[in-house]
Amino acid sequence: MSFRAIKPTKTNLMNLQKRLRFAIKGEKFLELKREQLMDQIKHHWSDYKKSQDTFFHLYRESLIKLHQSYKEMGKRDLVLISEMSRIQYKPVVNIRQVKKLGMTISEIDFNLDTINKLPAYNFENSSHFLDNLILKGREFFDALIKFAEQEDIIINYALNFKKINRRINGLKNNIIPSLKLDIKLIREMIEEIDRENFVRLKKTKDLIKKNKIKMVG
Repeated sequence: MSFRAIKPTKTNLMNLQKRLRFAIKGEKFLELKREQLMDQIKHHWSDYKKSQDTFFHLYRESLIKLHQSYKEMGKRDLVLISEMSRIQYKPVVNIRQVKKLGMTISEIDFNLDTINKLPAYNFENSSHFLDNLILKGREFFDALIKFAEQEDIIINYALNFKKINRRINGLKNNIIPSLKLDIKLIREMIEEIDRENFVRLKKTKDLIKKNKIKMVG
């Protein structure tokens, strides 16, 4: 707010000083929050990288086994097994939004009910690569979910860090300097008004004294 929009009164000066103290406290609080976020990002970064490495490793393994199954069984049989699996198994995915450290993050539950269900293919006519691929399937999906959750956490922390950084810069580069300038200018104007009032008061007193002397004389 420009000082030109504020009347140069002591009440307004005190209000501006109060706002300045509040802004400085806000900046310090946000800087502390930013440091905490940095610590959280560093802490979760190693977990994120581990989950990423695990996911990509299982992803490569799964693709290799899928390619080997395709070569050994042929496209027709592999597609048929895939279609039968879609009918037989009904995967359920639930995504919950939970609050942690003031942020909303996602938790994913994946359930593929295979209890008391036979596989959608014949063991005798299938590739052993396909057996290995299916055994790896659950491990792959667990790794995928873990990676997605960790990535969501990192993205949320990064967005919050960016938001807090923007607010700190706004306080440091705009609001606080503007308040300091307004306080300085209004203080100078009040001091100038006080000096003018003092001079006027002194002149008035001198004039009263002169009039009294004339009346006595």
